[in-house]
Amino acid sequence: MYIVIVGPAYPYRGGIAAFNERIASEYQRQGHTVETYTFTLQYPGFLFPGKTQYSESPAPADLTIYRKVNSCNPFNWIKVGREIKKKKPDIMITRFWLPFMAPCLGTIERIVQRNKHTRIISLVDNIIPHEKRIGDKLFAKYFVKSTQGFVAMSKSVLDDLTSFDNKKPRIYSPHPLYDHYGERISKQQACSVLKLDPSYRYVLFFGFIRGYKGLDLLLEAFADKRLKDLGVKLIVAGEFYGNEEAYMKQIKDLQIEDRVELHTYFIPDEKVNNYFCAADIVAQPYKTATQSGVTQIAFHFEKSMLVTNVGGLPEIVPHGKIGYVVEPNAGDIANALVDFYENERMAVYETNVKEEKQKYAWSNMIKAFNDLAETIS
Repeated sequence: MYIVIVGPAYPYRGGIAAFNERIASEYQRQGHTVETYTFTLQYPGFLFPGKTQYSESPAPADLTIYRKVNSCNPFNWIKVGREIKKKKPDIMITRFWLPFMAPCLGTIERIVQRNKHTRIISLVDNIIPHEKRIGDKLFAKYFVKSTQGFVAMSKSVLDDLTSFDNKKPRIYSPHPLYDHYGERISKQQACSVLKLDPSYRYVLFFGFIRGYKGLDLLLEAFADKRLKDLGVKLIVAGEFYGNEEAYMKQIKDLQIEDRVELHTYFIPDEKVNNYFCAADIVAQPYKTATQSGVTQIAFHFEKSMLVTNVGGLPEIVPHGKIGYVVEPNAGDIANALVDFYENERMAVYETNVKEEKQKYAWSNMIKAFNDLAETIS
C-alpha cells in the first residue's frame, strides 16, 4: 500500500515525532511505501513553552519526510490537501494531539477524501487536552467530522470520543514499545556516564515537566523519612514546561536538595538509555493522563513502574505484577516506593516486565490501522 502520515516528524523532536517516524519505519519494513508530511510551522510561540522545537540529531536516513504543513495558514492547508488528494494514498494517518491543530488537519482531511480513494484515519492521543483552552471542543468537533476512523492508545480516549461521535469506526491499540533508544546497559555504567553514585537507589521521573504530570506529588513523597533511610534518590530528567521556580522552592522547603538529581533539560535520544538504566523504578505520578510514551520506554529497558490511577495508565501497568498503580497523592506514592525497596520487588517485577512487553509490538499498531481501514467504505 501507499501510506501518507501527516503530523510531527524530523526536524521536530519529542515523543510524537519519534512515534510517527517509527510507524513509517514499520510500514516500510512490511514492504509498503510511506511518505510523511510534517510542519514548516508547528506551533506559534505562545503554545510552545520549551526552549526549542527542533532536534539536534541527524535526520532519519531511510524515511521520506516533507516539510510542507503550516499550522496557521489556511491557504497552505488547501495546497497540501490538494497535493495529497492528487497522490491518492491508500491510507492517510493524521496525528491528533491538540485541538489547536484541528482546523489545519481537518481541512486537509476534507480535501483529501474528495478523491474517493484514500481512507482517512486519525491516531488520537487526546481529544480533550490535559491543559484546556477556550475553543477546544469546537475545534475537536471540526476535526472529528472530517475523519473516517480513529485509533486510540487508551480506552479513556475512546470514551472521550463518544461525546463527539459514536458511529464512526474506532479501535483501541495500546502504545507500542519505544525501542529506538539504544540498548540496556549496567547501572554502574549508566551512573558513571551521568556522574551519579551507584551506591544509591534511584527513582526516575522522565519527560517534559508539566503541571498535570505530578512532579510536585513525587517531591512531596520524597520528604518521607523512610525513603531517606533506604538511601533512595530521585532523578528528574526533562525540560521544564512551566514554573520552574515553584519546584525549586518546593525542593528547598522539603529539605530534599541532597536527594534530588536535577537534569532539567531536553534529553536527546542517544542519552535516554543512561537515565532508565541508572534507575530501579520509573515513576509517573500524573494527575491526569490518557496514555504515556514513558511507560513504553520503561518496558523497552525492562524497568519496574509506578503510575497513578488516572486515564489509561492502569491499563498498561498491572498492579503488583510489574509495579504499582496508586492514587495521585504523596502518601500512596511514598508507601509504594517503600514497599518496592523494603521487600526487594525489583527482580520479580523486571522478570514480569520481560513477559508483559511482548504485547506491545509495532506490528500490532500497524495491524490496527489496516484492520480499521478495511471497515471504511
